[in-house]
Amino acid sequence: MARLLIVSNRLPISIRVDRGALCLTRSSGGLAAAMRGPHERMHALWIGWPGSVAGLTPEQRQDADAALAGIRAVPVHLGAMEQHRFYDGFSNGVLWPLFHYLLDKVNVDAELDWEAYQRVNERFADIVAERYTPGDAIWVHDYQLMLLPALLRRRLPGARIGFFLHVPFPSADVFRILPWREQIVRGLLGADLIGFHTAGYRRNFAASAAHVLGLDPEEAVIEHDGRAVALGVHPISIDAAEIARLAAHPGVREEAARIRAEAGGRKIVLGIDRLDYTKGIPRRLLAIERFLEREPELRDGFRFIQLAVPTREKAGAYAEFRRVVHEMIGRINGQHGTTLATPIHYMHRSLPLEQVVALYVAADVMLVTPLRDGMNLVAKEYVAARIDEDGALILSEFAGAASELAEAISVNPYDIGSVAAAVKRALTMPPAEQRTRMAALRRRVDAHDVHSWAQSFLDDLDRAAPGPAAAERSAQAARRQVPESVVERVRKAPQRVWILDYDGTLVPFAPVPDLAAPDEELLALLRTLSERDRVHVVSGRRRADIERWFGALPLHLHAEHGFWSRPKACDDWVPLESDAVAWKGEVRAVLEDFTRRTPGSFIEEKTVTLAWHYRTVEPELAGEHVRALRARLAERAAADHLELLGGAKVLEIRPRGVHKGRVVPLILDDVPARAEVIAIGDDRTDEDIFAALPPSACTIHVGGNDESLAAYRLPDARAVRGLLRAIHV
Repeated sequence: MARLLIVSNRLPISIRVDRGALCLTRSSGGLAAAMRGPHERMHALWIGWPGSVAGLTPEQRQDADAALAGIRAVPVHLGAMEQHRFYDGFSNGVLWPLFHYLLDKVNVDAELDWEAYQRVNERFADIVAERYTPGDAIWVHDYQLMLLPALLRRRLPGARIGFFLHVPFPSADVFRILPWREQIVRGLLGADLIGFHTAGYRRNFAASAAHVLGLDPEEAVIEHDGRAVALGVHPISIDAAEIARLAAHPGVREEAARIRAEAGGRKIVLGIDRLDYTKGIPRRLLAIERFLEREPELRDGFRFIQLAVPTREKAGAYAEFRRVVHEMIGRINGQHGTTLATPIHYMHRSLPLEQVVALYVAADVMLVTPLRDGMNLVAKEYVAARIDEDGALILSEFAGAASELAEAISVNPYDIGSVAAAVKRALTMPPAEQRTRMAALRRRVDAHDVHSWAQSFLDDLDRAAPGPAAAERSAQAARRQVPESVVERVRKAPQRVWILDYDGTLVPFAPVPDLAAPDEELLALLRTLSERDRVHVVSGRRRADIERWFGALPLHLHAEHGFWSRPKACDDWVPLESDAVAWKGEVRAVLEDFTRRTPGSFIEEKTVTLAWHYRTVEPELAGEHVRALRARLAERAAADHLELLGGAKVLEIRPRGVHKGRVVPLILDDVPARAEVIAIGDDRTDEDIFAALPPSACTIHVGGNDESLAAYRLPDARAVRGLLRAIHV
C-alpha cells in the first residue's frame, strides 16, 4: 500500500527516562501540529532524529526504538558531535542567519560543519531509502535537509519527492554569498515539487537557481537534469478550529479573565516569540519605550506582556542575546515603572497551549514584529483565538504571514517610530473597525487552515510527479551509465571511429567562446587517439576557430554544425552546399538591437548562421529578452525557411537542413568493416547525429538526465576524457 514518508530533522517526539521508566512525549511545535493529520490519515511513517539517547542503556534504547515503531516513527540516531556540527554548526550557524538576512552572523568558514551536514543528509537518505516501497510519496521538511531530495533521487529515481521550506528563501544576491550554494540548489532540485510560503520566496529561489546553475529563471517550473521541478506557493497555517475550541473553553476564558484582572484595567499588548534574534524583540522593546515616551496620556493604561520561549540555550550567540533583552527590559521598567505597576511584564519560559491561548484571549493588541520570518503562526493563532472578533493585530511586513493577513496593521520593524505609532493606533482603534478587520482575518485563517495546507501540497505533488511511464524513463536515464561491458567491447574493437562534439563534451562551457580553447591535455589526448582511430570533431563553432585549434592534428573536422568539413588533415574545407545568406542582413539588425539592450550579450557570425550569446547576461533579463527575440524572429524564420535553435545560453538562427546529422552519411561511407562507431555529444544539436546513426553505434549523451536518443550517458566533460583514456589503454 502506498504511504507517505514524512522526513524532518526532529521527530515530533521527545524521549526521556522518568524514575526508571521510558517516557515518550509528543511535541507541540508548528511542524508537529501541521503534520499530525497527514501522519494519522495516511498511515504515514515519520523519519527524524529522536533526540539524544546517550543517557539510555542498550535495553532502554531498544525499548525506545520499539515504542517509536509502534507510533510509526523511525529514528535517525546521530552522535553528539555530529549532531552539534550538523544542527548548531551548519543549519543554525550558517543557513538560519543567511536565510533571515543576518549576514554578520553567518559563519562562511564552516568547512567541518558543512561536512557534517553532508554526512547527516546522507544518513537520512539511507534510512528513507530502506523504508521506501514503490508508490510511496516522500515529503522532506526544512533547511536542515536541503541536500536530501537529490540524494534520494539518486537512490530512488522514480520516487515522488516533495520538499517544503519553512523559513524564508533569501534574494539571489544574499544566497550567493554561501560557499556551498551550488550543492544546496542541486540538492533541492532533486524534488518533484519545492514548496515555499510566499511567491516572493519562490521567486528568490528561481533567481538563485538561474544565477548559480545557469538555469532559465522560470518561477513555476524549472527544467533541470531532464526533469521538470515544480515550484509551489503553500503558506502554512494552523489548526484554527482547535485554537477556537480552546478559546471558548471555560477554563481558558477563566485564565484570560485572571490575566486581565491582574493588569488592573490596563489594556494589554502581547508579544509571543521564541527568544531568537530574528524575531526583532530588542527593536520591539525600543518601540514600546518610544510609545511610553510619546504617549503619556496612554502610558498608565497600558501593559506589555512579552512571552519569550527559550531556544538554543547552549549557543553562545543566544546567551548574549538573552542578556541584551533582559537588560533592556530592566532599563525600560526602571525608567517608566511606578510603585504600583511596571509597563513590561516579561516571561522567559514555555507555556502549555491552553495558557498561550488564554493570553491571546486576554490581549487587546498582538504585536508581531520579526525582522524576518518564514510565516509566523503566532499571528494566525491570535486571529483564530479572537472568537468575539475584537482585538487588533500589528504585523511586520517582513513576516510571510503579511502576504495573507492584509487587514492587520502592517509595520516596518526597523522603523521604531512607526511601530510605536501603530501601537497607539491599535489601542485607540474603534470597536467597529476592529470587528471589520478581525472578521476578515478570521475568515481567511479558517478557510486556509493547516489541514488544507497539507492536502494542497500533497495534491500538487501528485500533479508534479511524473506518471509511472515517465518515472520509469527517468529511472532508466539515471541508470544508463556506460557499462563496463560496452567499454570492453569498444576497447577490443579492431577499428574505431569517433564522432565527438566539442563544447560541453570535450571541454566545459565557458562564459565567452574564446575562453573555451582546448588545453594541452585535450590536444595530447586527441593526438594519441587519432594515431589508432579515426576521430571526427563535429562542432557548431566557426570554421576559423576549429582550424586554429585543431588544424595541426590528424583529425577529421566539421564546423558550423557540419556546413564546413575538412575530411582529412591535408584537405581543404568543403561547404555542405552553396550558402544562401540573403536573410542575414535583417536578422543581424534585430540581433544588434537586442544586443544594445542586453548588457553582456554578443553576436557570433558564421558562414550561414548567426548566434546570439547571453551566458553572462543577468538571468532574469536574459529570460525576458530571449522570449521577446524568439517572438520577433518567428515570422521571419517561417518566411525564409530558417530555424531558431536554442542551445546552452545561445540562440542560433540557421537555414533549415543545416545540422550535424548531415555529416553522418559522409562519415559512414568511409567507415571500415567491423569498425565500432562511438558518438558523444551534449545538447540538442547532437541529437541529429544520434538520429542519423544505425542502432549498432555506441551513442553517449553528456550532462543531466535529459531525454536523449543516446543509449548511454556520462555526467560531464571530465568523464568523457576519462572514457577516452580508459578505452585507449
